[in-house]
Amino acid sequence: MNLARPSGRNRSTTRSIQLLNIAIDNITMDELLERFQEGTLLTVHSDMLMKLQKDREFYELSHRFDYVTCDSQILAFATRFLGSPVPHRISGSDFLPRFYQLHRNNPDVTLFLLGGVGDVAARARAAINRRVGREIVVDALSPPVGAEQDDAFCQEILCRINTSRATVLVIGMGAPKQERFLFKYKDHLPHVRMFLPLGGTLDYEAGTMKRPPSWVSNVGLEWAYRIAQEPTKRWKRYLVDDMPVLYLILRQKLGLYQNPFRLPDQRPGGG
Repeated sequence: MNLARPSGRNRSTTRSIQLLNIAIDNITMDELLERFQEGTLLTVHSDMLMKLQKDREFYELSHRFDYVTCDSQILAFATRFLGSPVPHRISGSDFLPRFYQLHRNNPDVTLFLLGGVGDVAARARAAINRRVGREIVVDALSPPVGAEQDDAFCQEILCRINTSRATVLVIGMGAPKQERFLFKYKDHLPHVRMFLPLGGTLDYEAGTMKRPPSWVSNVGLEWAYRIAQEPTKRWKRYLVDDMPVLYLILRQKLGLYQNPFRLPDQRPGGG
């Protein structure tokens, strides 16, 4: 099965699982690592799924990704509840270390890290290169907050990425800013073959945020672990903003969910 698609998603041939208004690829981590040679990857978690109910531009951009995975154990449980389970959760924080270890001896794969606060990108660069044993991350930049809205600064970012000649761009700006940046500028980055908007993954790589124990993630309690780590920053997101996703999934189970941003060629209730 060849899942690679040169431009956007071919929904008529791709095995997928409908979760509210996004189609999740029915793919394992090993399949993804093998097939992902170029293109774009979106890893969908609960907060992102809620944003897809409210932000039309983000919703339309989501249909342009070549691969879409389930980046949440809660959402993985939801696919079981809906009767079409994903093989397993594929989060950005799981995918990136598997990806760079797979390509540790491949000189054609080099990374540019863009995002994080302060020196997060630089620290992640040093940590990844130390783990891999070569300079697989050729440059890194943590731009100021709001820099993606400054066209002149974005041109400087593009110049720096192009100068590095990196073939993989990892973006950690948070959704949907990173996805908007990706599609606004991807055609200006001729050396980049793979685009990975992975949110807070750079913090994990830098060691500025601790990953939860595997058992916490496996039982779907990663949200509670993060609230415990950063209560002021996280409580509203997980306990208020994201909670309605459970109600919407129940509506989908009952056949009552309606996509608020249905594209012209889609049937009611679908993605």
